[in-house]
Amino acid sequence: KRIENQTNRQVTYSKRRNGLFKKAHELTVLCDAKVSIIMVSSTQKLHDYISPTATTKQLVDQYQKAVGVDLWSSHYEKMQEQLKKLKDVNRNLRREIRQRMGESLNELSYDELGFLIEDVDNSLRSIRERKFKVIGNQIETHRKKFRNVEEIHRNLLLQLEARQEDPHYGLVDNGGGDYNSVLGYPRVLALRLQPTQPNLHSGGGSS
Repeated sequence: KRIENQTNRQVTYSKRRNGLFKKAHELTVLCDAKVSIIMVSSTQKLHDYISPTATTKQLVDQYQKAVGVDLWSSHYEKMQEQLKKLKDVNRNLRREIRQRMGESLNELSYDELGFLIEDVDNSLRSIRERKFKVIGNQIETHRKKFRNVEEIHRNLLLQLEARQEDPHYGLVDNGGGDYNSVLGYPRVLALRLQPTQPNLHSGGGSS
């Protein structure tokens, strides 16, 4: 009777499996027999035992020869059929690639040539769309850089006008600034309000 409790069932399976493998090993050692056991548990785990002096394939081949059956032929035929299909697909893909490159066109009919032209036109359309998108992105990037340069230049002009109107403006080194990084020029001097006399901030002259 089937053991209903899953835990007890797994424990019993493990114990009986180990006992069976032990008996198979004893047959191999004591009787010089070739034993192969394949077991699949209820949880779909595979366990097997094979005598050290043999392989599973050897025993299966010996079994096929003894009973007169071929366990591999149907599987081999399916593999051969699948391989043939893959070769056909690969051959067709190679032919299509050559035709898209303008080769192997003699075997095409008028209608097939029309379909090929349509496929090539669609491919060219996709390539052009991608090209224009890349160009558009590059143009937008250069526009942003140009606007940044204009903004920096405008600020410098405002500072220059302020210096011309106020004699207390002086030239100080601003360490380069963004204008240099954009244009790639040497460091420029920004205009900033600086006192020309040290006593302007103190509110009086020197004592």
